[in-house]
Amino acid sequence: MTNNHLSKSLSTLSDTSPSVPKKQLYFPNLNGVRFIAAFSVLFHHIEQAKNVFGIDNIYTNHIIKQMGKQGVGLFFVLSGFLITYLLLHEKGKNQGINIKNFYIRRVLRIWPIYFIIVIAATLIFPNIPIMYEFSGNTKYNDPYFYPRLSLLLIVLPNLSFVFYELPYMCSQTWSIGVEEQFYYLWPWLIRANTWKKRLGIIAIFIAGTAAIFAFYFHFFTDYTTADLPKLLNFFMSQFRILMMVMGGLGAYLVFTKHAILKVLFLKKVQYIVYAILLTIIILGIQFKGLNLEVYSIFFCYFIVNVAANPDTIINLEYSVISYLGKISYGIYIYHIAVNIFVINLLKPYQNIWTNLHYNIVMYTFTVGLTILIASLSYHFLEQKLLAFKERFSH
Repeated sequence: MTNNHLSKSLSTLSDTSPSVPKKQLYFPNLNGVRFIAAFSVLFHHIEQAKNVFGIDNIYTNHIIKQMGKQGVGLFFVLSGFLITYLLLHEKGKNQGINIKNFYIRRVLRIWPIYFIIVIAATLIFPNIPIMYEFSGNTKYNDPYFYPRLSLLLIVLPNLSFVFYELPYMCSQTWSIGVEEQFYYLWPWLIRANTWKKRLGIIAIFIAGTAAIFAFYFHFFTDYTTADLPKLLNFFMSQFRILMMVMGGLGAYLVFTKHAILKVLFLKKVQYIVYAILLTIIILGIQFKGLNLEVYSIFFCYFIVNVAANPDTIINLEYSVISYLGKISYGIYIYHIAVNIFVINLLKPYQNIWTNLHYNIVMYTFTVGLTILIASLSYHFLEQKLLAFKERFSH
């Protein structure tokens, strides 16, 4: 690949002059990345639910057990990449960032089906027998019902996850809370032009987060100060902002057409990096204390290459994969509820069919119904909101 080819490829993505058509911000293969992330989480949760329901499963296999974390991690890195690139593009084009419009766009994209699953999981599903979870506390009528619900309603599900158990069918929303907090912080940091301002923004963010944490800890839990280190450790283990920052770093390299991309885009480098990644996944190698952060480096490399490298050795631009990636947010939001419904529906046959027969039917119904619901959600709700969201885009 010549330097001219590299420059030409990246210039179509990062040109910030007013004459650049908006459509040139499209990155190839990223719907395919969403597909990989969503289906990694989907398969992980299917086997997890089978394990808890006492159905034969392969959940203890280290690859299956890590698929959920890695899928969410891939989502985080991808989110950091896209959000950072768009913010850098807007700042370069308009000499500033319209943060109000940024938040409106995020609300229109994230909140509608987030609230659908939260309301359904907390108020509707507990009253429908076929949607009962494996937990004996199916109605969640415990002393923490309202504090839990309040955190969900102010889009802090990750904090609710730390203090209280979430309804299983909206347990995946903890990652939405992490994403939202990244959005609260990141545009301000990108817009700021000095490190003094950035440090002040970070200080305000930490203080605000600490205040909310302390408020709920003091007034709405029975924990003592002795439990505080454990809770803080749990919160920080879920608060994977460094993974999104890593995606942001990748966006910066692409946006600035950094010289290091000449090396990172070499085919032999791609083969080496992907071989290392597959090896650590297959062998289940863990990096204690920084496991997901190490993986995020590989994920960032993968995303930067498939998005901006004209000589990428991986092509995900297939119609089916691209479509499933397009509806991946719905797949992520709805799949657990669908899985519980299917498991309860097939309960009478659990001890009659062979394990192979049961899994074929269960997987077919779960995956098929999840795709159907996500597709209907996308076409009849999300797509309309996405069109409206364009009014707040440059």
